[in-house]
Amino acid sequence: MRDVYTLIKKKKLLEEGSTVVVGVSGGPDSLALLHMLYRLQEKMNIKIVAAHIDHMFRGDESKNEMDFVIRFCQEHNIVSEAKQVDVSSYAIKNKKSTQVAARECRYQFYQEILDKHESKFLALGHHGDDQVETILMRLVRGSTGDSLAGMKVKRPFHNGVIIRPLLTLTKEQILLYCEENKLNPRFDPSNEKTDYTRNRFRKYVLPFLKKENPQVHEKFHQFSETFIEDETYLQVLTQQQMNKVVKRQELSAVEIDIKRFLNLPLPLQRRGIQLILNYLYVNIPSSLSSIHIESLQALLSQDHPSGSLDYPGGLKVIKSYNTCLFTFEHSELETYRFELEIPSSIALPNGFVISCKVTRDAPKHIKGNNTFIMSYEAVTKPLIIRSREQGDKMKLKGMNGRKKVKDIFIDEKIPLHSRHSWPIVEDGNGNILWVPGLKKSIYEDEGIHKGEFVILQLMV
Repeated sequence: MRDVYTLIKKKKLLEEGSTVVVGVSGGPDSLALLHMLYRLQEKMNIKIVAAHIDHMFRGDESKNEMDFVIRFCQEHNIVSEAKQVDVSSYAIKNKKSTQVAARECRYQFYQEILDKHESKFLALGHHGDDQVETILMRLVRGSTGDSLAGMKVKRPFHNGVIIRPLLTLTKEQILLYCEENKLNPRFDPSNEKTDYTRNRFRKYVLPFLKKENPQVHEKFHQFSETFIEDETYLQVLTQQQMNKVVKRQELSAVEIDIKRFLNLPLPLQRRGIQLILNYLYVNIPSSLSSIHIESLQALLSQDHPSGSLDYPGGLKVIKSYNTCLFTFEHSELETYRFELEIPSSIALPNGFVISCKVTRDAPKHIKGNNTFIMSYEAVTKPLIIRSREQGDKMKLKGMNGRKKVKDIFIDEKIPLHSRHSWPIVEDGNGNILWVPGLKKSIYEDEGIHKGEFVILQLMV
Protein backbone atom coordinates (compact mmCIF):
# COMPACT_ATOMS: atom_id res chain seq x y z
CA MET A 1 0.00 0.00 0.00
CA ARG A 2 2.79 2.41 0.91
CA ASP A 3 4.72 1.71 -2.30
CA VAL A 4 1.60 2.13 -4.44
CA TYR A 5 0.59 5.36 -2.74
CA THR A 6 4.14 6.72 -3.08
CA LEU A 7 4.21 5.93 -6.81
CA ILE A 8 0.81 7.56 -7.36
CA LYS A 9 1.92 10.75 -5.65
CA LYS A 10 5.43 10.83 -7.16
CA LYS A 11 4.23 10.33 -10.75
CA LYS A 12 1.01 12.35 -10.25
CA LEU A 13 -1.05 9.44 -11.55
CA LEU A 14 -4.38 10.69 -10.15
CA GLU A 15 -6.13 13.98 -9.50
CA GLU A 16 -8.08 14.74 -6.37
CA GLY A 17 -11.83 14.41 -6.89
CA SER A 18 -11.43 12.23 -9.99
CA THR A 19 -13.21 9.05 -11.02
CA VAL A 20 -10.97 6.07 -11.74
CA VAL A 21 -12.05 3.13 -13.90
CA VAL A 22 -10.23 -0.03 -12.79
CA GLY A 23 -9.89 -2.92 -15.22
CA VAL A 24 -10.67 -6.02 -13.15
CA SER A 25 -10.41 -9.58 -14.44
CA GLY A 26 -10.88 -11.20 -11.04
CA GLY A 27 -7.28 -12.38 -10.93
CA PRO A 28 -4.90 -11.46 -8.10
CA ASP A 29 -3.26 -8.46 -9.83
CA SER A 30 -6.37 -6.51 -10.79
CA LEU A 31 -8.24 -7.52 -7.64
CA ALA A 32 -5.39 -6.29 -5.42
CA LEU A 33 -5.32 -3.01 -7.36
CA LEU A 34 -9.07 -2.56 -6.97
CA HIS A 35 -8.85 -3.25 -3.25
CA MET A 36 -5.92 -0.85 -2.76
CA LEU A 37 -7.68 1.99 -4.55
CA TYR A 38 -10.85 1.17 -2.60
CA ARG A 39 -8.89 1.63 0.63
CA LEU A 40 -7.36 4.88 -0.69
CA GLN A 41 -10.68 6.44 -1.70
CA GLU A 42 -11.06 8.74 1.25
CA LYS A 43 -7.37 9.57 1.60
CA MET A 44 -7.08 10.57 -2.06
CA ASN A 45 -10.66 11.83 -2.52
CA ILE A 46 -11.35 9.61 -5.52
CA LYS A 47 -14.26 7.52 -6.77
CA ILE A 48 -13.65 4.10 -8.31
CA VAL A 49 -15.56 2.10 -10.92
CA ALA A 50 -14.72 -1.55 -11.61
CA ALA A 51 -14.87 -2.62 -15.29
CA HIS A 52 -14.95 -6.34 -16.15
CA ILE A 53 -15.23 -7.94 -19.58
CA ASP A 54 -15.93 -11.64 -20.10
CA HIS A 55 -14.23 -12.73 -23.33
CA MET A 56 -16.37 -15.90 -23.30
CA PHE A 57 -13.36 -18.14 -24.00
CA ARG A 58 -14.04 -20.58 -21.16
CA GLY A 59 -17.81 -20.80 -20.99
CA ASP A 60 -19.25 -21.11 -17.47
CA GLU A 61 -15.82 -20.75 -15.89
CA SER A 62 -15.30 -17.23 -17.23
CA LYS A 63 -18.98 -16.39 -16.54
CA ASN A 64 -18.38 -17.37 -12.90
CA GLU A 65 -15.39 -15.01 -12.77
CA MET A 66 -17.62 -12.17 -13.95
CA ASP A 67 -20.18 -13.01 -11.25
CA PHE A 68 -17.38 -13.10 -8.67
CA VAL A 69 -16.24 -9.56 -9.60
CA ILE A 70 -19.81 -8.26 -9.46
CA ARG A 71 -20.36 -9.82 -5.98
CA PHE A 72 -17.03 -8.46 -4.73
CA CYS A 73 -18.03 -4.95 -5.82
CA GLN A 74 -21.48 -5.26 -4.24
CA GLU A 75 -19.92 -6.37 -0.92
CA HIS A 76 -17.59 -3.37 -0.94
CA ASN A 77 -20.12 -0.89 -2.29
CA ILE A 78 -18.06 -0.34 -5.47
CA VAL A 79 -19.77 0.68 -8.72
CA SER A 80 -19.22 -2.05 -11.30
CA GLU A 81 -19.68 -2.44 -15.04
CA ALA A 82 -19.58 -5.90 -16.63
CA LYS A 83 -20.06 -7.11 -20.19
CA GLN A 84 -19.87 -10.38 -22.12
CA VAL A 85 -18.30 -10.26 -25.60
CA ASP A 86 -17.99 -13.17 -28.02
CA VAL A 87 -14.34 -12.49 -28.85
CA SER A 88 -13.91 -15.72 -30.84
CA SER A 89 -16.60 -14.62 -33.32
CA TYR A 90 -15.08 -11.12 -33.46
CA ALA A 91 -11.66 -12.63 -34.23
CA ILE A 92 -13.02 -14.76 -37.09
CA LYS A 93 -15.05 -11.89 -38.55
CA ASN A 94 -12.11 -9.47 -38.49
CA LYS A 95 -9.43 -12.06 -39.35
CA LYS A 96 -7.39 -11.43 -36.20
CA SER A 97 -5.70 -13.69 -33.66
CA THR A 98 -7.70 -14.31 -30.49
CA GLN A 99 -5.17 -12.36 -28.42
CA VAL A 100 -5.35 -9.28 -30.66
CA ALA A 101 -9.14 -9.54 -30.86
CA ALA A 102 -9.44 -9.83 -27.07
CA ARG A 103 -7.30 -6.75 -26.57
CA GLU A 104 -9.30 -4.71 -29.08
CA CYS A 105 -12.62 -5.71 -27.51
CA ARG A 106 -11.31 -5.08 -24.00
CA TYR A 107 -9.99 -1.59 -24.70
CA GLN A 108 -13.11 -0.64 -26.63
CA PHE A 109 -15.13 -1.64 -23.56
CA TYR A 110 -12.85 0.46 -21.35
CA GLN A 111 -13.42 3.47 -23.59
CA GLU A 112 -17.18 3.05 -23.28
CA ILE A 113 -16.98 2.93 -19.47
CA LEU A 114 -14.64 5.95 -19.32
CA ASP A 115 -17.13 7.94 -21.38
CA LYS A 116 -20.13 6.73 -19.40
CA HIS A 117 -18.62 7.79 -16.06
CA GLU A 118 -16.86 10.88 -17.47
CA SER A 119 -13.51 9.54 -16.28
CA LYS A 120 -10.02 10.36 -17.55
CA PHE A 121 -8.24 7.57 -15.65
CA LEU A 122 -8.02 3.87 -16.48
CA ALA A 123 -6.05 1.89 -13.87
CA LEU A 124 -4.61 -1.50 -14.87
CA GLY A 125 -2.96 -4.15 -12.68
CA HIS A 126 0.31 -4.74 -14.55
CA HIS A 127 3.15 -5.30 -12.09
CA GLY A 128 6.94 -5.43 -12.00
CA ASP A 129 7.21 -9.03 -13.19
CA ASP A 130 4.97 -8.19 -16.15
CA GLN A 131 7.34 -5.34 -16.96
CA VAL A 132 10.39 -7.63 -17.00
CA GLU A 133 8.58 -10.04 -19.34
CA THR A 134 7.40 -7.22 -21.63
CA ILE A 135 10.84 -5.65 -22.04
CA LEU A 136 12.48 -9.01 -22.74
CA MET A 137 9.79 -9.98 -25.25
CA ARG A 138 10.16 -6.71 -27.12
CA LEU A 139 13.94 -6.99 -27.19
CA VAL A 140 13.71 -10.50 -28.62
CA ARG A 141 11.06 -9.43 -31.15
CA GLY A 142 13.21 -6.54 -32.38
CA SER A 143 11.06 -3.63 -31.24
CA THR A 144 12.43 -0.11 -31.60
CA GLY A 145 12.13 3.32 -30.01
CA ASP A 146 10.47 3.95 -26.69
CA SER A 147 8.59 0.63 -26.87
CA LEU A 148 11.84 -0.95 -25.60
CA ALA A 149 11.18 0.76 -22.27
CA GLY A 150 8.22 -1.56 -21.75
CA MET A 151 4.95 -0.41 -20.23
CA LYS A 152 4.75 3.18 -19.05
CA VAL A 153 3.50 4.02 -15.58
CA LYS A 154 1.30 6.63 -17.26
CA ARG A 155 0.44 6.98 -20.93
CA PRO A 156 -2.25 8.69 -23.03
CA PHE A 157 -5.40 6.70 -23.77
CA HIS A 158 -8.72 7.78 -25.31
CA ASN A 159 -9.64 11.08 -23.63
CA GLY A 160 -7.37 10.53 -20.65
CA VAL A 161 -4.58 8.24 -19.48
CA ILE A 162 -3.81 4.65 -18.52
CA ILE A 163 -2.07 4.35 -15.14
CA ARG A 164 -0.26 1.32 -13.72
CA PRO A 165 0.24 1.83 -9.96
CA LEU A 166 1.59 -1.72 -9.36
CA LEU A 167 4.64 -1.54 -11.64
CA THR A 168 7.06 -1.42 -8.70
CA LEU A 169 5.63 -4.57 -7.08
CA THR A 170 6.35 -8.24 -7.75
CA LYS A 171 3.80 -10.97 -8.31
CA GLU A 172 4.85 -12.48 -4.98
CA GLN A 173 4.05 -9.24 -3.13
CA ILE A 174 0.64 -9.05 -4.81
CA LEU A 175 -0.22 -12.64 -3.90
CA LEU A 176 0.82 -11.95 -0.31
CA TYR A 177 -1.41 -8.86 -0.26
CA CYS A 178 -4.36 -10.92 -1.51
CA GLU A 179 -3.71 -13.56 1.15
CA GLU A 180 -3.41 -11.06 4.00
CA ASN A 181 -6.62 -9.30 2.98
CA LYS A 182 -8.53 -12.55 2.24
CA LEU A 183 -9.42 -11.46 -1.31
CA ASN A 184 -9.62 -15.01 -2.74
CA PRO A 185 -8.87 -14.05 -6.38
CA ARG A 186 -9.66 -16.26 -9.35
CA PHE A 187 -6.90 -17.83 -11.45
CA ASP A 188 -7.15 -18.20 -15.22
CA PRO A 189 -5.75 -21.64 -16.18
CA SER A 190 -4.72 -20.32 -19.62
CA ASN A 191 -1.95 -18.39 -17.86
CA GLU A 192 -0.20 -21.71 -17.25
CA LYS A 193 -0.19 -22.78 -20.91
CA THR A 194 3.10 -22.41 -22.73
CA ASP A 195 1.31 -21.79 -26.05
CA TYR A 196 1.70 -18.05 -25.45
CA THR A 197 5.08 -16.30 -25.65
CA ARG A 198 4.56 -14.36 -22.42
CA ASN A 199 3.81 -17.54 -20.49
CA ARG A 200 7.07 -19.12 -21.69
CA PHE A 201 9.05 -16.09 -20.52
CA ARG A 202 7.15 -16.21 -17.21
CA LYS A 203 7.78 -19.91 -16.65
CA TYR A 204 11.36 -20.31 -17.88
CA VAL A 205 13.17 -16.95 -18.09
CA LEU A 206 11.86 -14.92 -15.16
CA PRO A 207 12.66 -17.53 -12.46
CA PHE A 208 16.26 -17.66 -13.70
CA LEU A 209 16.60 -13.86 -13.52
CA LYS A 210 15.07 -13.75 -10.04
CA LYS A 211 17.49 -16.41 -8.90
CA GLU A 212 20.35 -14.21 -10.12
CA ASN A 213 18.84 -11.10 -8.50
CA PRO A 214 15.60 -11.23 -6.46
CA GLN A 215 15.20 -7.46 -7.07
CA VAL A 216 15.45 -7.77 -10.85
CA HIS A 217 12.06 -6.07 -11.27
CA GLU A 218 13.47 -2.93 -9.63
CA LYS A 219 16.44 -2.93 -12.02
CA PHE A 220 14.13 -3.23 -15.01
CA HIS A 221 11.93 -0.45 -13.63
CA GLN A 222 14.98 1.82 -13.27
CA PHE A 223 16.07 0.90 -16.81
CA SER A 224 12.60 1.75 -18.12
CA GLU A 225 12.48 5.14 -16.39
CA THR A 226 15.98 6.12 -17.55
CA PHE A 227 15.38 4.86 -21.07
CA ILE A 228 12.19 6.92 -21.39
CA GLU A 229 13.99 10.08 -20.22
CA ASP A 230 16.83 9.54 -22.70
CA GLU A 231 14.44 8.63 -25.51
CA THR A 232 12.31 11.72 -24.94
CA TYR A 233 15.39 13.95 -25.27
CA LEU A 234 16.59 12.16 -28.42
CA GLN A 235 13.13 12.39 -29.98
CA VAL A 236 13.15 16.18 -29.58
CA LEU A 237 16.59 16.37 -31.24
CA THR A 238 15.41 14.07 -34.04
CA GLN A 239 12.35 16.17 -34.82
CA GLN A 240 14.49 19.30 -35.03
CA GLN A 241 16.98 17.69 -37.41
CA MET A 242 14.41 15.91 -39.58
CA ASN A 243 12.83 19.27 -40.41
CA LYS A 244 16.03 19.93 -42.40
CA VAL A 245 16.02 16.48 -44.02
CA VAL A 246 12.41 16.13 -45.25
CA LYS A 247 11.95 17.59 -48.74
CA ARG A 248 8.28 16.73 -49.19
CA GLN A 249 5.59 15.53 -46.81
CA GLU A 250 2.10 14.48 -47.89
CA LEU A 251 -0.67 12.36 -46.42
CA SER A 252 0.72 9.08 -47.76
CA ALA A 253 4.23 10.01 -48.93
CA VAL A 254 7.41 11.45 -47.45
CA GLU A 255 10.55 12.33 -49.43
CA ILE A 256 13.92 12.97 -47.77
CA ASP A 257 17.33 14.31 -48.78
CA ILE A 258 19.72 11.35 -48.41
CA LYS A 259 22.93 13.37 -47.97
CA ARG A 260 21.48 15.44 -45.15
CA PHE A 261 19.99 12.33 -43.58
CA LEU A 262 23.32 10.46 -43.61
CA ASN A 263 25.01 13.45 -41.97
CA LEU A 264 22.89 12.84 -38.86
CA PRO A 265 24.33 10.72 -36.01
CA LEU A 266 23.20 7.08 -36.25
CA PRO A 267 20.91 7.31 -33.19
CA LEU A 268 19.03 10.18 -34.83
CA GLN A 269 18.90 8.33 -38.17
CA ARG A 270 17.15 5.37 -36.55
CA ARG A 271 14.67 7.61 -34.76
CA GLY A 272 14.16 9.70 -37.90
CA ILE A 273 13.09 6.60 -39.83
CA GLN A 274 10.78 5.67 -36.97
CA LEU A 275 9.21 9.16 -37.06
CA ILE A 276 8.48 8.78 -40.77
CA LEU A 277 6.94 5.34 -40.25
CA ASN A 278 4.82 6.57 -37.34
CA TYR A 279 3.57 9.41 -39.56
CA LEU A 280 2.70 7.22 -42.56
CA TYR A 281 1.21 4.18 -40.84
CA VAL A 282 -2.20 4.56 -39.20
CA ASN A 283 -1.34 1.47 -37.17
CA ILE A 284 2.24 0.22 -37.06
CA PRO A 285 2.24 -3.40 -38.38
CA SER A 286 3.37 -5.94 -35.81
CA SER A 287 5.75 -7.39 -38.41
CA LEU A 288 7.68 -4.11 -38.63
CA SER A 289 10.89 -4.37 -36.61
CA SER A 290 14.43 -3.06 -36.22
CA ILE A 291 15.45 -5.25 -39.19
CA HIS A 292 13.49 -2.95 -41.52
CA ILE A 293 15.27 0.13 -40.16
CA GLU A 294 18.68 -1.53 -40.45
CA SER A 295 18.00 -2.61 -44.05
CA LEU A 296 16.97 0.95 -44.95
CA GLN A 297 20.11 2.41 -43.40
CA ALA A 298 22.15 -0.05 -45.48
CA LEU A 299 20.25 0.90 -48.66
CA LEU A 300 20.82 4.63 -48.13
CA SER A 301 24.53 4.14 -47.34
CA GLN A 302 25.41 1.99 -50.35
CA ASP A 303 27.12 3.49 -53.41
CA HIS A 304 24.55 2.28 -55.93
CA PRO A 305 22.33 5.24 -56.89
CA SER A 306 19.03 3.39 -56.76
CA GLY A 307 17.17 0.63 -54.99
CA SER A 308 13.92 -0.11 -53.21
CA LEU A 309 12.43 -1.95 -50.23
CA ASP A 310 8.96 -3.33 -49.66
CA TYR A 311 7.67 -2.68 -46.16
CA PRO A 312 4.61 -4.30 -44.53
CA GLY A 313 1.18 -2.93 -45.40
CA GLY A 314 2.05 -1.85 -48.94
CA LEU A 315 4.60 0.83 -48.04
CA LYS A 316 7.36 1.13 -50.64
CA VAL A 317 10.72 2.80 -49.99
CA ILE A 318 12.46 4.00 -53.17
CA LYS A 319 16.02 5.33 -53.29
CA SER A 320 17.07 7.33 -56.34
CA TYR A 321 20.27 9.37 -56.36
CA ASN A 322 20.03 11.88 -53.51
CA THR A 323 16.38 11.35 -52.60
CA CYS A 324 14.45 8.60 -50.86
CA LEU A 325 10.69 8.32 -51.14
CA PHE A 326 8.42 6.53 -48.65
CA THR A 327 5.04 6.05 -50.31
CA PHE A 328 1.80 4.09 -50.29
CA GLU A 329 0.83 5.66 -53.63
CA HIS A 330 2.58 3.73 -56.37
CA SER A 331 1.74 6.31 -59.00
CA GLU A 332 4.89 5.36 -60.92
CA LEU A 333 2.90 2.52 -62.44
CA GLU A 334 0.17 4.81 -63.79
CA THR A 335 0.27 6.04 -67.41
CA TYR A 336 -1.46 9.00 -69.03
CA ARG A 337 -1.98 10.53 -72.50
CA PHE A 338 -3.59 13.90 -73.19
CA GLU A 339 -4.16 16.01 -76.30
CA LEU A 340 -2.98 19.60 -75.81
CA GLU A 341 -5.28 22.13 -77.40
CA ILE A 342 -3.68 25.21 -78.97
CA PRO A 343 -3.96 27.46 -76.97
CA SER A 344 -4.70 25.93 -73.53
CA SER A 345 -3.02 24.66 -70.38
CA ILE A 346 -3.14 21.29 -68.71
CA ALA A 347 -2.39 20.03 -65.17
CA LEU A 348 -0.59 16.69 -65.11
CA PRO A 349 -0.84 13.84 -62.53
CA ASN A 350 2.64 14.56 -61.16
CA GLY A 351 1.71 18.17 -60.31
CA PHE A 352 3.35 19.82 -63.35
CA VAL A 353 1.37 22.27 -65.48
CA ILE A 354 2.12 22.86 -69.17
CA SER A 355 0.68 25.94 -70.86
CA CYS A 356 0.39 26.56 -74.59
CA LYS A 357 -0.13 29.92 -76.22
CA VAL A 358 -0.03 31.41 -79.73
CA THR A 359 1.52 34.82 -80.31
CA ARG A 360 2.76 37.09 -83.11
CA ASP A 361 5.27 38.89 -80.95
CA ALA A 362 8.77 38.20 -82.12
CA PRO A 363 10.39 36.21 -79.29
CA LYS A 364 13.96 36.69 -78.26
CA HIS A 365 16.25 33.67 -78.17
CA ILE A 366 14.63 31.18 -75.80
CA LYS A 367 16.98 29.92 -73.13
CA GLY A 368 16.43 27.15 -70.64
CA ASN A 369 14.58 23.86 -70.89
CA ASN A 370 11.35 25.05 -69.25
CA THR A 371 10.14 26.66 -72.51
CA PHE A 372 9.76 25.26 -76.04
CA ILE A 373 8.89 27.29 -79.18
CA MET A 374 7.76 26.28 -82.70
CA SER A 375 6.42 28.01 -85.75
CA TYR A 376 2.66 27.55 -85.79
CA GLU A 377 2.87 26.37 -89.41
CA ALA A 378 5.47 23.75 -88.49
CA VAL A 379 3.31 22.12 -85.82
CA THR A 380 1.92 18.71 -86.77
CA LYS A 381 -1.27 18.35 -84.77
CA PRO A 382 -2.36 17.09 -82.39
CA LEU A 383 0.24 17.87 -79.74
CA ILE A 384 0.35 15.00 -77.25
CA ILE A 385 1.50 15.05 -73.62
CA ARG A 386 2.05 11.57 -72.26
CA SER A 387 3.99 9.52 -69.74
CA ARG A 388 7.18 7.75 -70.73
CA GLU A 389 7.07 4.63 -72.89
CA GLN A 390 9.66 1.93 -73.24
CA GLY A 391 12.15 2.66 -76.02
CA ASP A 392 11.45 6.42 -76.21
CA LYS A 393 14.14 8.28 -78.19
CA MET A 394 14.51 11.86 -79.39
CA LYS A 395 16.72 13.96 -81.65
CA LEU A 396 18.45 16.48 -79.44
CA LYS A 397 19.51 19.95 -80.48
CA GLY A 398 23.19 20.10 -81.32
CA MET A 399 23.56 16.32 -81.44
CA ASN A 400 23.70 13.80 -84.27
CA GLY A 401 21.45 10.78 -84.04
CA ARG A 402 18.90 10.07 -81.33
CA LYS A 403 19.20 9.62 -77.59
CA LYS A 404 17.15 7.41 -75.28
CA VAL A 405 14.86 9.28 -72.91
CA LYS A 406 15.93 6.77 -70.26
CA ASP A 407 19.55 7.99 -70.61
CA ILE A 408 18.39 11.60 -70.33
CA PHE A 409 16.72 10.80 -67.00
CA ILE A 410 19.90 9.09 -65.80
CA ASP A 411 22.12 11.99 -66.89
CA GLU A 412 19.84 14.50 -65.18
CA LYS A 413 19.61 12.29 -62.05
CA ILE A 414 15.83 12.22 -62.06
CA PRO A 415 14.60 9.97 -59.18
CA LEU A 416 13.19 6.61 -60.26
CA HIS A 417 9.78 7.33 -58.76
CA SER A 418 9.51 10.54 -60.82
CA ARG A 419 10.47 9.12 -64.22
CA HIS A 420 7.27 7.20 -64.89
CA SER A 421 5.11 10.28 -64.47
CA TRP A 422 7.47 12.78 -66.14
CA PRO A 423 5.78 14.35 -69.20
CA ILE A 424 6.86 13.71 -72.78
CA VAL A 425 5.61 16.09 -75.51
CA GLU A 426 5.27 14.73 -79.05
CA ASP A 427 3.64 15.88 -82.27
CA GLY A 428 1.07 14.19 -84.50
CA ASN A 429 3.81 12.25 -86.29
CA GLY A 430 5.06 10.73 -83.05
CA ASN A 431 8.23 12.83 -82.91
CA ILE A 432 9.30 13.67 -79.37
CA LEU A 433 9.59 17.46 -79.33
CA TRP A 434 10.45 18.15 -75.74
CA VAL A 435 11.11 16.56 -72.35
CA PRO A 436 9.91 19.51 -70.23
CA GLY A 437 12.52 20.90 -67.91
CA LEU A 438 15.24 18.59 -69.25
CA LYS A 439 15.90 18.56 -73.02
CA LYS A 440 14.68 20.10 -76.30
CA SER A 441 14.64 18.45 -79.71
CA ILE A 442 15.91 19.73 -83.05
CA TYR A 443 12.32 20.66 -83.89
CA GLU A 444 12.46 23.84 -81.81
CA ASP A 445 12.63 27.02 -83.93
CA GLU A 446 14.99 29.80 -83.02
CA GLY A 447 15.26 33.35 -84.30
CA ILE A 448 11.66 33.64 -85.56
CA HIS A 449 10.89 37.19 -86.56
CA LYS A 450 7.46 37.04 -88.20
CA GLY A 451 4.32 34.95 -88.39
CA GLU A 452 2.54 33.05 -85.61
CA PHE A 453 4.35 30.70 -83.33
CA VAL A 454 3.48 28.39 -80.42
CA ILE A 455 5.12 28.69 -77.01
CA LEU A 456 4.96 25.78 -74.59
CA GLN A 457 5.94 26.48 -71.00
CA LEU A 458 6.49 24.20 -68.00
CA MET A 459 5.32 25.34 -64.57
CA VAL A 460 6.28 23.20 -61.56
